[in-house]
Amino acid sequence: MIYLLISILSSTAIFVVFKLLKKFNINTLQAIVVNYFTACFCGYLLYNGEINPSEIITSNWFVAAIMLGFLFIAIFNVMALTAQKNGLSVASVASKMSVVIPIVFGIIVFNESVGIQKIIGILLALVAIYLTSLKPKSTVAVTKFIYLPIILFLGSGIIDTSINYFAPTGDIPLFSGTIFVIAATIGVLLLIVAYFKSNSRFNFKSIPLGIILGVVNYGSIHFLLMALHQENTESSTLFTINHIAILALSTLTGLLVFKEKISKKNWIGILLALIAIALVTLA
Repeated sequence: MIYLLISILSSTAIFVVFKLLKKFNINTLQAIVVNYFTACFCGYLLYNGEINPSEIITSNWFVAAIMLGFLFIAIFNVMALTAQKNGLSVASVASKMSVVIPIVFGIIVFNESVGIQKIIGILLALVAIYLTSLKPKSTVAVTKFIYLPIILFLGSGIIDTSINYFAPTGDIPLFSGTIFVIAATIGVLLLIVAYFKSNSRFNFKSIPLGIILGVVNYGSIHFLLMALHQENTESSTLFTINHIAILALSTLTGLLVFKEKISKKNWIGILLALIAIALVTLA
């Protein structure tokens, strides 16, 4: 459970860093690219064996790593567009509700347990995600750009499911590092395009927070995979706990650190999240 806890804390730290990027008016895409290079470095640094590019290319997970690298960049941009066109709450709900995909996948493909208590816990978790994600005075226009939250929902779910399914048990740092180096390469190409389109120059202020973001971003995936590979661990249980704990902790962090307002619905969502965690864990 310690691996899951570290993953949850790392994912919450990502939320804090994104808040700081906005506060200090730092280019998000530039920080994201620095983040991917840092996360890649962390993965290869933690790998105990010898890094052989030809072995990576011929590994049975390399194609999956390429796909995930593309998805990391693509879904990040879809998330940003969803927040702009449909509202922050819609983006948050769509990305977090995607936990349904890896849960169902785990139950069907891995034949994981499913009892009444676990089902109630998962349903409560979905209600908690919705209530906790609601923000006061959010601008919502779902109908006009309905395809954006749908893509975000499917993409986020596919990322979680693919990471769980394709990650090799013994080469987690190498697998994670390869995903991030592909994402970083695509990010550099996007920065080059941005430069020629709008003469957007690289701001070196993006580097420090980008590095911090990369460390916690890598930690969120690495330790989640470590938790998923523990004996007698079910992915449907872990993903449920992981998603709702991150959302609840991020909401509380917003209240305590950034003085954000939390509505009664948010508090009810946090309470339901705690109940859901207890039900799913004990199940």
